Amino acid sequence: MTDCDILRSIARQYRASLAMLSEAVELCPEALWLSEDHTNRFWHIAWHAAFYTHLYLQASESEFHPWPKHRRDSQYLGARPGSPQGSARIMEPYTKNEVREYLEFCRAEVEARVPALDLAASSGFDWLPFNKLEVQFYNIRHIQHHAGQLADRLRNRARVGVAWVRPN
Repeated sequence: MTDCDILRSIARQYRASLAMLSEAVELCPEALWLSEDHTNRFWHIAWHAAFYTHLYLQASESEFHPWPKHRRDSQYLGARPGSPQGSARIMEPYTKNEVREYLEFCRAEVEARVPALDLAASSGFDWLPFNKLEVQFYNIRHIQHHAGQLADRLRNRARVGVAWVRPN
């Protein structure tokens, strides 16, 4: 298997993972989107997953530029790392349309960045002590972790299911 084959496989898995996360966003009723029944609201988990997808597709933290609609600290689901103040307060939820736009932006980042990855290069992030190949597995796993959380909420609260997406 060549690096080109591996990169094509990585892109397919990103596409499938992002499609499942996007479907969860689409299926979410407004009441569940904004519900405060869980520590982290539905919209916040979806936004968090999109943010980190975008971040870890970059060559390094220093080369990352937040999406234009990013709100400071909105990526954190809990305490901000290294912050004595603890959790960030996010007052205004992102709308479904904003999260859809960000997920579409992330899909474009996958198409632009994955084919050019140097899989043997370092992660580019101090807190991820592995190479770029493993960052891709880490990132896809992260998307699926949160897509699974949201799919479970949808199944239990709205009685709808998120379909399994085959890679394309």
